[in-house]
Amino acid sequence: MILTDKTALVTGASSGIGHATALELAREGADVVVTARREDRLRDLCAQIESLGRKAVFFAGDAALEATAQQAVALALSTFGHLDILINNAGIGNYKNLVDTSAAEYDALLNANLRSGFLFSRYAAPYMIEQRSGTILFISSVAGLQGAAGESVYCASKFAQVGFSQALDAELRKHNIKVSVICPGGVKSEFALDHGRTEEFIRNSRMMDPAEVAVSIVFACTQPPNVRIPQLTVRHMG
Repeated sequence: MILTDKTALVTGASSGIGHATALELAREGADVVVTARREDRLRDLCAQIESLGRKAVFFAGDAALEATAQQAVALALSTFGHLDILINNAGIGNYKNLVDTSAAEYDALLNANLRSGFLFSRYAAPYMIEQRSGTILFISSVAGLQGAAGESVYCASKFAQVGFSQALDAELRKHNIKVSVICPGGVKSEFALDHGRTEEFIRNSRMMDPAEVAVSIVFACTQPPNVRIPQLTVRHMG
C-alpha cells in the first residue's frame, strides 16, 4: 500500500475512469476526496472506499465551476490536512463533424475537458507548492495526440490538455511537484454514450475496462521521488 497517508482528489468520479481510479487509489492506501455532479453515485463510491479500509468524502458539483474546485480542494484540506494527488479526470465526449457542432457544444466540451482541469489545478497548486510535494495528473486521450475526422472539437480540447500539462510540468517541477498526462485509447464506459457511441458499440468493442486504465494512472502516481512520468499512452490490444 504505497500511498498510505496520502490524500487524493479525483474529479469526474461518479463513473468510468474516475470511479475506477478512486477505488484503485484506495487499494494502494490513499484517502480519497471524490467529486462529480451525481451525489447518489458519490455516496455509493465513498461507501466502497470505506469498505477497503480507507477514508472518503465527496463534494457534488460541476467541475467546470470555480466554486466546485475551491470547495473540493478546501474539503480535502479540512478533512485530511493535506492534498498529495489531484486527478483531473472530469470530461465529456461528443463526436460530430464540424458543420454539425454548435457553439454551445464547443463551449461544453472545452469547459468540461479543459476549464475543469485548469480550475482544480489552480486551487490545488498553492498548497502543493507550500508543502513542496504533489502530483497533478490529467486524463487526456489518444485524441490529444492525433486528430481524427468527426472529432475536431473533442481533439482540440484533448490536445489542449496535453499542452497545459507540459507547461505545468515546466512551471511546477522546481517546487517538487510532478505533472503527468495519461492518454488512453477507447474505454468501455458511459463516456460519449449517445454522443457518437452506442451501447452496442461499447459492448462489442475491444476497448479497455476503466479498471485497466486506473492501474496505469495509479502507476504514474507511485513512482520514486526522483522519477516522474510526463506522458503515458495506454492502448488496448485490439
